[in-house]
Amino acid sequence: MEDTKGKLTFAVTLMVSATLCLSVLAMVGAFVLGLWAKEVDNSEIFKLISPAFQTIIGGFIGLLAGVKLSHDEEKHCKKD
Repeated sequence: MEDTKGKLTFAVTLMVSATLCLSVLAMVGAFVLGLWAKEVDNSEIFKLISPAFQTIIGGFIGLLAGVKLSHDEEKHCKKD
């Protein structure tokens, strides 16, 4: 059972990390495209994307921390 829990925790952590990386790359791509687009005002693109960027990063970091903290590494004491 412990081995299954460890594998599941690792799989979830890996999926969340991969999703976080893809989200960050997409947001950075949007920032870069917004910087060079002549139709887009740079201050407006940052106003639109910054809250979403912060929400996504904060949410995923919180999820990763929760998964890692909930993984019980300690052995339980035996009762007499």
